[in-house]
Amino acid sequence: MFDFLKKLFGIKPESPAAGTQKKRVKKASAAPKERKKYEEPAKEKRSRHKERKPHAPREENVKEAPAPQVKHPETLKDVPPMEGKTRFLDLPLHEEVQFGVQHAGFEYCTPIQALTLPAVLAGRDIAGKAQTGTGKTAAFLLGGFTMMLKKPRSGEAKPGTPRMVVLAPTRELAMQIHKDALELGVFTGLKSVVVFGGMDHEKQRRNLLGPIDLLVGTPGRVIDYCRSGDLKLKETEILIIDEADRMLDMGFIPDIKRIVYQLPPKGVRQTMLFSATLEESILRLSAGWLAEPAVIESEPEKLVSENIDQTFYSVSRDEKLGLLLYLLRTCPYERVIIFGNRKDVNSRLQYDLARYGYKVPLLSGDIPQQKRIQILEKFRTAEEKIVIATDVAARGIHVDDVSLVINYDLPERSEDYIHRIGRTGRAGNRGKSISFLCEYGGYYLPDIEELLGVTFPSEVPTEEMVTLPEPVKNPDLPERPRRDSHSGGGRGGRGGSFHSRNRNRR
Repeated sequence: MFDFLKKLFGIKPESPAAGTQKKRVKKASAAPKERKKYEEPAKEKRSRHKERKPHAPREENVKEAPAPQVKHPETLKDVPPMEGKTRFLDLPLHEEVQFGVQHAGFEYCTPIQALTLPAVLAGRDIAGKAQTGTGKTAAFLLGGFTMMLKKPRSGEAKPGTPRMVVLAPTRELAMQIHKDALELGVFTGLKSVVVFGGMDHEKQRRNLLGPIDLLVGTPGRVIDYCRSGDLKLKETEILIIDEADRMLDMGFIPDIKRIVYQLPPKGVRQTMLFSATLEESILRLSAGWLAEPAVIESEPEKLVSENIDQTFYSVSRDEKLGLLLYLLRTCPYERVIIFGNRKDVNSRLQYDLARYGYKVPLLSGDIPQQKRIQILEKFRTAEEKIVIATDVAARGIHVDDVSLVINYDLPERSEDYIHRIGRTGRAGNRGKSISFLCEYGGYYLPDIEELLGVTFPSEVPTEEMVTLPEPVKNPDLPERPRRDSHSGGGRGGRGGSFHSRNRNRR
C-alpha cells in the first residue's frame, strides 16, 4: 500500500506522533358576520372550499424553538498528562473549540485524532484510514472549526455559501455528524446546517437562506440545492469526504465529482478524505482531489478493534431462530443490533420474534425517513434495546453502548462484516459479535478470514440452544410477511430438518 501511495503522490505515509418542538400557530377563525356574506347558493360551495385551505401557508408561520443555551465555562479544566496519550490541551486548537471538547467530556485524543489533528491544523490535505468508532468525525470537525475561527471570513457572509462541507453516504450518518458538530461547536458561534434526501426539502432549503459555516449533507441533496441556486460552493474552504469506500460502493463517485468541480481547486481548498478502508481504487480517485496529502493510518494492521470478541456458530438455517432467541434470553446486553442481508428475510424475522414476545423495530432503506429517525432516537435513548437492520442502515447507527451485534445472515461482502461489527466496541467499550454460519453464510466466511488475516473457529450449539420455546399467548404481531425460502425457524416447536436434528454434535 505504501509503495503505491509513494508512486501516486510522491510522498511517504505519516508515522504516529509521541426536542426542538414545532410551535403550532393557531389560525384565527373567521368572524361569523364575514361568513354570512358568502351564503349565496351559487357561491356557497366555492367559498367554503376556499375557507378550508389554511394549511399551505401555515408551515411558513411555524418557528422552531430556540436551542437551549449552554453556560460558557470561565476557564478550561486542567487535564493531567498520561503516558502514551495526547491531551487535547496539548494541541493548538482554538480556545472555544477546547471548551467544546471539554463540554463533550473528552480529555485525551484517540490514535486517529492524535495523528490527524496536527496535520489538519498545519493546513495539510488528509487521506485518513481508521476503523469505525475511532473518533475520525471529531478529528475533522475540531480541525475544521479551528481553521475557520483562526481565519475569519473576509467580508459579509452570503446566503448559501458554506465555508466547510462534509459529504456523507447516508442520511443517518449526515445527521449524526451534524449532531456531533452542534455539541463540539457549542461555543464557537459557527452555524451548522444538515441536508439529506427523503424529507423536508423545503424546510432544508430555507435553512440555506442565511449565512452558513458548516454544511453536512448527502451528495444527491447537495447537488439538488446547487442546481436550484440555493447552495453556492465557490467560496468553500474545507471539504471532507467521509466513508469514502462506501461512497464508491453506493455509486456516489460521479456525484462527488460534480460537487468537487464546483469548489475552489485543490491546493486552494483543504480536502480531507476518511474511510474505514482505503483501497487503491479510492486513492486513485482521490489523487485528483488531494494536494500532497498526509496519508494517515490508525493501527493499519487491525481492521477490527481488539475490544470486540467475535464468535461464530455453525447452524442450519432452520435452527437460526432458536439460537437467536436463546442468545437474547441468556446474553446480558445494553443494546443489540441484528443484521440480515435482505429486507424480506428481516421482515419475517421481525414477525417471528414478535411471536415469542420480542417486539423489535426494523431498519431498512425503504422505511420512511421520519420513522427511521424515531427508531434511531429510541435506540440511542435505550427505549428500544434491539433493532433489526440491513447494511443500508449500518452506517447510520452511531451509538457507543451497543454491546452485541448478531449477524443473523453473514454478509455477502467481507467489507460489510467490518462495518457491521464496528457498531460495537466503540469509544473504548467492550463489545461482542456473534455470527451464524448456515448453509448459505458458510460460503462468505473464507473471504472475511482472508481480509482480516484470521482463521475463525466455529462452535456447534447444543440442542438446548437451538430448541424453540413455546410462543407467547396473544402476541402483538406486525403485518405477516410472505414466507421466504431462505428464512429459518418461526414454525413453533422444534425447528430444523431431520438431518439437522440428528447431526453429530461434537
